[in-house]
Amino acid sequence: MRGQATYTQPEHDPRREAIIRQARRHFMSVGYAGTRIEPIAREANVSTATLYTYFAGKADLFTAVIEDASADFVSQMAHVTSAPGEARERLARFAETYAAFMSDPFVRSVFRLVMAERPRFRSVALRFFELGRQNFGAALMEVLDALCRSGELKLEKPSWAAGQLMGMIEHPVFFVPMVTGDEVKTRRSCSEIAADAVETFLARYGIAGTSGPQTGPAPATVVADKA
Repeated sequence: MRGQATYTQPEHDPRREAIIRQARRHFMSVGYAGTRIEPIAREANVSTATLYTYFAGKADLFTAVIEDASADFVSQMAHVTSAPGEARERLARFAETYAAFMSDPFVRSVFRLVMAERPRFRSVALRFFELGRQNFGAALMEVLDALCRSGELKLEKPSWAAGQLMGMIEHPVFFVPMVTGDEVKTRRSCSEIAADAVETFLARYGIAGTSGPQTGPAPATVVADKA
């Protein structure tokens, strides 16, 4: 049993980044149990001894991989709340970013891996899901709050509305492939799914004449597409 690593991590350490990159690939392809330290070190062009100066063992390396993936996810939402615009534009920006994120096979691989190892890494799994909820949910709530204050939306329960918008996107691009497999493709593109979700959301919560020009398909087209 190895002791705790004593290496102090500098910013942008190329060797550490290479180790995490290769470890991520191994964990995603063969799972936690099937992953071995030696091939990771070899493919990262470091010795096994060097790898252990960064990470105390496989559990420590797995934690670092999930935290690194979480940081990647967080960065994808950074522009959603900062850019201005009218209701349709701002909601479409969120919806398209969220749809692209949730439809990424790598994202599903991370979720599968975290779920599979949740009993072993409960605190890591909880942190991973909490970060996702905070960053995606909080980003959307910030947009919805701004649009309510500007008089473009009327929401009695913003958290429910946020869940509805995210759910319309999650179901076709994330949950269906999670259950049926990554090879199953939705009939609509991510952009179409995002546009449909925004139009449905605005039909329910938008205030007439304040949502900006329509950029997605009309509600009648959405119904026909789903039929």
